[in-house]
Amino acid sequence: MLPHPPNFAPVGATSLFAGARLPVWQAYLVPLALMAITDPIVARFYHVAAYSPYQIFVYGSFLIAVWLGRRLRGTESIPRIAAVSIVSSMQFFLISNFGSWLWFEGYPKTAAGLGSCYNAALPFFGRTLASDLIFTGVLFGLHAWLSRTVAARERVAAAA
Repeated sequence: MLPHPPNFAPVGATSLFAGARLPVWQAYLVPLALMAITDPIVARFYHVAAYSPYQIFVYGSFLIAVWLGRRLRGTESIPRIAAVSIVSSMQFFLISNFGSWLWFEGYPKTAAGLGSCYNAALPFFGRTLASDLIFTGVLFGLHAWLSRTVAARERVAAAA
């Protein structure tokens, strides 16, 4: 909700973290609720429609991030968490921009048009990747620290 550069937001990292640390029904609910609540507010600010079929691609991508996060249950491995965060950023880029190409005017509905859409979106990918890595580090790092100092029962069991 705070002003931020385009595609520099914590939603992808929150989805990944939710998948890794919350019960399954809560994990999938978090990004859907987050987006459903904030999209109308943001849309009003930018004078655009609150919901469109394009958002199926965005919401679906965040649900895939939750699914990817489920692969991180029981681990605090920084390299593994970072790798899954990168994969999550990549799938968001591919899926959301495919939806953009498919739904919005501006690019011909050809392979060349899809390539142009992905090429134009590359600057946004850098911000998505950076924000996902930063916010993932913050969320998983805070969880690891707090589970060792404040709420020991929340500590992730060491993988065998």
